[in-house]
Amino acid sequence: MAVIVPAYNEASRIRRVLSVVRQVEMLDEILVVDDGSTDATLDQIPRGDGIRTISLGRNHGKGGAMQTGVAHTQADIILFLDADLVGLTPSQVEDLVVPLLRDEADMAIGLFRAGRAWTDLGQRLVPYISGQRAVRRGFFLDLPDLGTTRAGVEVALTYHAKRQGLRVCHVPLTGVTHVMKEEKLGLWRGSRARLRMYWEITRYVLSQSARARARSFYLRLNGKLPASGNGG
Repeated sequence: MAVIVPAYNEASRIRRVLSVVRQVEMLDEILVVDDGSTDATLDQIPRGDGIRTISLGRNHGKGGAMQTGVAHTQADIILFLDADLVGLTPSQVEDLVVPLLRDEADMAIGLFRAGRAWTDLGQRLVPYISGQRAVRRGFFLDLPDLGTTRAGVEVALTYHAKRQGLRVCHVPLTGVTHVMKEEKLGLWRGSRARLRMYWEITRYVLSQSARARARSFYLRLNGKLPASGNGG
C-alpha cells in the first residue's frame, strides 16, 4: 500500500503532512511527486525513512503528477493526500484505506468536517473535488486521458467510478482543513489560481459531455440506439 503526495510550491507545508504519514505503519511506500515547484519544496522533504521523491522538470498539473506517482509504485491500494493539509492524524489516514482493505468500498473519499468554516462548506457543496482519496491501482490506470486532467483529476475519478458502478464511501476527516490558495498567494494571485482550477475542472466536465454526445450520435448513426435514446 502506497501514499502519493503531489506537491507544487508547498515548501512551508509539506513536512507537516509527511510527519503524519510516516507514523502510519500499514503504509509500505511514501512517494512525493514534486510537480515542477519553483520554491524549496524538494529541500523540505526528509530523506530516508521510506520516502521517495520524484521531481518533474515542469508543471504537469495534479492529474499528471498523480499519474507519475502511480507509475512508480506497484501497490494495489493507493492513497492520495494533498501536501497542504492541516490537522490530519495517523488514525485518519488509516480510516481512508480501511474500507478498501475490508473490501467495503472501491474508492474512499475524505471530507473535511469541523476544520474551518470555508473549507467545510466547500467540501459539502462539491465533495467530488476532494484530493484525499484511496483507490485501487487498476481503477486508476483505467481512467482515460489522466495526464491531461490537471485540476480536474478528482472529478475524473468520481465520474469514472460512477460510470463503472463502483462502491464509493465518504470518510469524515474531523478537524482537518487545508491552506487556501488566497492564503498561499495573496488575494489577487490566489483568486486567479482558484479560477484557473475551476476552469480546468469545468473543461474536463465539458469534454466528457461532448464525448457522450459524440458517442450517442455514432451509435444512432449505426442503428445501435433508437432515435429517442438519450445516449447517456
